Amino acid sequence: MTNISSIEQVAALLQVIGQESRLQILLAIGEGETCVCHLEAMLGLRQATLSQHLMALREAGVVTDRRAGRYIHYRLRDPALLGLVRQAAQLQGLELPSLAPSPDCDCPNCCERKNA
Repeated sequence: MTNISSIEQVAALLQVIGQESRLQILLAIGEGETCVCHLEAMLGLRQATLSQHLMALREAGVVTDRRAGRYIHYRLRDPALLGLVRQAAQLQGLELPSLAPSPDCDCPNCCERKNA
């Protein structure tokens, strides 16, 4: 017998991450940690729009956040989710873009990556 509750939970997760902007956010975060200002500069989303997407991802348990001074950094709760996104692209014969630190972001996290 199929557990409807678990099917509903998977459907809800896919619905939350299924929007183009949210997939871009997940790819930009990657397996590490990314600050909001980096996401803004990288994705070209307004801060209010980005905040709404991040709130939905946080409420769904997809991302976690931490504050470091005036910067908020996000990370995937389970980086295995990237594998799911990559497999979905692979099933369609697509290659996902590589999202690198933005030259427009001057937070300590991005500056550290640019100088490495």
